[in-house]
Amino acid sequence: MSRDRTVQVRKRRVRRRMAGVAAGIVLVGGGFVAANAASASGTKAATHFAVDKKATGVGAVVSAAHTFLNTLDADQQSATLLDFTQANATAWSNLPCGSSCRVGIQTSTLTDAQLSALKAVLKSALGTGKNSGYDQAMQVLAADDVLNTASSSTGSASGAPTDVPSADPSATAAPTSTDAPTDAPTGTPPSGGGGGGGGGYGSGNYYLAFLGTPSKTGTWQLHFGGHHLAVNITYKNGKVAGASPYFVGVEPSSWTDASGTTYAPLNDMRDGMLALTSSLSTAQLAKAKLTETFTDVLLGPDQDGNFPETKEGIKASELSAKQKKLVLEAIHPWIANVDDATAKQLMKTYAKELNETYVAYSGSTSLTSQGDYVRIDGPSVWVEFVCQDGVVYRDKIHYHTVYRDHTRDYGSEFSFS
Repeated sequence: MSRDRTVQVRKRRVRRRMAGVAAGIVLVGGGFVAANAASASGTKAATHFAVDKKATGVGAVVSAAHTFLNTLDADQQSATLLDFTQANATAWSNLPCGSSCRVGIQTSTLTDAQLSALKAVLKSALGTGKNSGYDQAMQVLAADDVLNTASSSTGSASGAPTDVPSADPSATAAPTSTDAPTDAPTGTPPSGGGGGGGGGYGSGNYYLAFLGTPSKTGTWQLHFGGHHLAVNITYKNGKVAGASPYFVGVEPSSWTDASGTTYAPLNDMRDGMLALTSSLSTAQLAKAKLTETFTDVLLGPDQDGNFPETKEGIKASELSAKQKKLVLEAIHPWIANVDDATAKQLMKTYAKELNETYVAYSGSTSLTSQGDYVRIDGPSVWVEFVCQDGVVYRDKIHYHTVYRDHTRDYGSEFSFS
């Protein structure tokens, strides 16, 4: 039976919101540039956190987090340091819905120095590879600035656009302008869309929270994201207890900036899936084919714990040694979002579970059209990649993906049964 689904956004009450909305933050060369300064603090004194510049591993992440916190005033610290509750941990989305679906401090409210310290936190916690980890995150934020420029260039109306494709893409109204920014790919932006501030596209609409106090003891989570990005890394007693959920998408899927540099942050993910599915024989493809159809990832926001009861597709134990290697190579770009040492350990676990891991797809295996979808589902690992019609660049395909772990999401702190 066909099953088309779109992501539904659950409106969560945000307990702490930033006072004032500042506009004009862009991402240039992988770095933030702020157009405003943070507001002055109230009478309450900010807390000072100890910093160990010689720390390594998780200690280095803690030290970077403390350094960032020390740049904040008391009100900003209160907006950033939140309780590690299920409601806060699950407050992430693939939509440009600003603070209505996220918690933490907004990037557009920070000074240059504060943004530099925030970047240092992400750099210490995320992987070091090209088009993965920290590099991928910065490119995704840059893509959001391209979207913001594209929307603005058409004189778009105020208000946040939605990132859910129509059930009938052909029903989407034709755009009224073919103007596009110089750093955007060839494509037609819509006549509507929007903005900065608390919602809409742009690197200023991302949020950072520490759920629990960053420490080498105890349990806490690094929680960062915005449109097309959700980083959730849980630390427990000085180790990474979970690097998922990790949602990453991109629109446009590739673009060239004014300097002539081309970016395609999800191509390694796409290419790994293509290499895997193209290795399957006709008989194997028939076995891997799903009866369902997909317009988005199955386990996106608000779908915690909703893994299918029955695994579908072709079992990796039925594949050749070369094909099994391709399965692991296809998984790796998602696992590489976390620090390199943790990623290596996770890959060892997923390799041990490989024979019980399934590969499945829907639509075509070319990953060029709406509904083209590939899934890898193991005892632990879960990875999805889906193609959607463009929302801003309506004549282009854009990508949504998610990495989850059946047992390690949110560091195994919550039960979603």
